[in-house]
Amino acid sequence: MFHEDLSEYDYQGEDAFTDRESGFYALWYRPAYRRLNVGWLEAGRSYPTGVVPAAFVEKLKALQKVQWMNVCLGQHECGLCPEGKAPEGNGEVRIPGEPGIAYAAPFLITHYVTAHGYRPPQVFIDAVLAVDLDAWAAARWPDVPFPWVPDDAERMLE
Repeated sequence: MFHEDLSEYDYQGEDAFTDRESGFYALWYRPAYRRLNVGWLEAGRSYPTGVVPAAFVEKLKALQKVQWMNVCLGQHECGLCPEGKAPEGNGEVRIPGEPGIAYAAPFLITHYVTAHGYRPPQVFIDAVLAVDLDAWAAARWPDVPFPWVPDDAERMLE
């Protein structure tokens, strides 16, 4: 599914976070912030390429270990890889940007960067590098430190 980088995200009206440890939905809500697309690539569509800092790739991988959202039924296969050799992904990741902005990326974004040379917009790279990973990793669901989650978010408990 292709979406232009930094275009408005409109795939789902609500955001649902899933606890990576237990796999149950821990939090869902209607976002009050702007979501901007990053990394929604598709075969046959051009995308920016180039070198990214190694620290960015490592931090993005680490963030994906503590945040998984909008998980759907089934898997999405990378359309840029040869058929039968493509990794699959499911869900999305959110990265906070400037106040009122969150970047919405598919879970395969790390694969796109490392295997296909995709270079996300610099604002996204900077936003990933700015995340306080210690605060995110120390959080236990459903209390999450993501800065865009509203106080009145509906939380599902065990």
